[in-house]
Amino acid sequence: MPSGTWDVDDWGRDDTLVQIGARLLGLRWKTSIGGARHLPAEGPGLIVVNARSLMLTPWHVAIVLSRHLGRPVRFVGRPDAAPFGALARRLGGLLSRPDEVAAALGDGQLLAYGAAGTLDPRRVGDVDYRFVGAAVRAGAPVHPAAVGVSLIGRAARIEIGSAVVPPRRRRGPIAELELADRLRAALVEVLETSGAPRTGTPLDWIPVGIGGGQ
Repeated sequence: MPSGTWDVDDWGRDDTLVQIGARLLGLRWKTSIGGARHLPAEGPGLIVVNARSLMLTPWHVAIVLSRHLGRPVRFVGRPDAAPFGALARRLGGLLSRPDEVAAALGDGQLLAYGAAGTLDPRRVGDVDYRFVGAAVRAGAPVHPAAVGVSLIGRAARIEIGSAVVPPRRRRGPIAELELADRLRAALVEVLETSGAPRTGTPLDWIPVGIGGGQ
């Protein structure tokens, strides 16, 4: 059990509890991380990840990256009901609301947000333009991050891409919609090239072309 003060910060996150969560995740998955150099060492940022339905992908990403980066990473999408809402908040969770995301980014926080969940790990769901717009207005970089988690083995991978630049000729909701589309396309590209486990079976490790993968 790690020693700690069990104190919470201004956003309700308990670093000692997050450390415990990271150790528990490490018992289940050995998560490798690529592209962490793209993320800001300080200041705000939004990491948009692909998410599988019924899996807490943004939670996993935030907890693992917090330990890897040595700075708090919060996740968007905590429930707003006891008892899980309170636990998620102490793990760094924020409500899935654009105003809460905007406030956290304005406070210099680094956030992990999940695209709409899909059943197929090779696909990426829609990216909500409202959260992307909150990052743009806060002047925060927006990064795609492909996440692959094996359901059978212990392999997991987080591959972070470079920031997606918003269009310069547009402003307002149209620009936010366009950036959300760009971000989804970038996330698809990172997912396809990351080498992360996608099916949860040994087929994940067959080279592309031999196993017929794309």
